[in-house]
Amino acid sequence: MNLQDGWAASPLRSVMDMLGQAQLDRMTTDPGLVAAVDQHAAVLRDAIPLDRETLGDYVLGFLDELRDRDWMFYGDLDAPALRLTAACWLARESGFLEDGAPA
Repeated sequence: MNLQDGWAASPLRSVMDMLGQAQLDRMTTDPGLVAAVDQHAAVLRDAIPLDRETLGDYVLGFLDELRDRDWMFYGDLDAPALRLTAACWLARESGFLEDGAPA
């Protein structure tokens, strides 16, 4: 995953564009992916308040940690990719990306 300029201002939208939408599309035909994303979404729901700002801040911090570890998304659904997909799913389901505001 290669983050473009502006990702820090809108981390949810950036991750959705680079990874999330494709993975969310895969969920329509992959029940195993649905189950894995659901587990990661449950962890997020238990760990943080689910509002646009907090979820965006979480994703921003998570991406910073992944960059420090030189993690890249190559299509493998490892734990970081699943967590980011879960954040995208929660953002979509909560309507955080619908109004065009930074998310």
